[in-house]
Amino acid sequence: MADFASWAGRQPPAELAEPFTYVVGLDGRLRLAPRRSEHVACAGGAAVLGAGEISFVRETGRWAVGEVSNQSTGYCPDVTSWPAVARALDGIPLRRPTAFTHEVVFRRCPACAEHNIVREADFVCVFCGGELPREWNVDDVGRSGRR
Repeated sequence: MADFASWAGRQPPAELAEPFTYVVGLDGRLRLAPRRSEHVACAGGAAVLGAGEISFVRETGRWAVGEVSNQSTGYCPDVTSWPAVARALDGIPLRRPTAFTHEVVFRRCPACAEHNIVREADFVCVFCGGELPREWNVDDVGRSGRR
């Protein structure tokens, strides 16, 4: 926690006021970058166990996770990546929510191969109108280390 508190103390207030880009590497470690950073760059182009956006708040004198999502169009992680994210946060340790505070459902269209964000459980490709699978199917290119 001392490492995180030291890192947070060096961040400009404007940076701390907005979410950060994060990835959880295959080593289980949380890596952070400014929000304007790409997830793939934050991971050094490597496969990841999780990725998204995260914000931090001060609660009773300690740092905690305010919000955390799997919003990463670079990796399109499944919502099932939460356990890897939770383990990384517990290793710091930071108080955290029990799940993503904002879940994003990603699917790749089998018909046109475009990546989609599923909204309101409407599993229809916004690009070609094709049906999207109910199961996560983005990782056919090996960019995510989902296990």
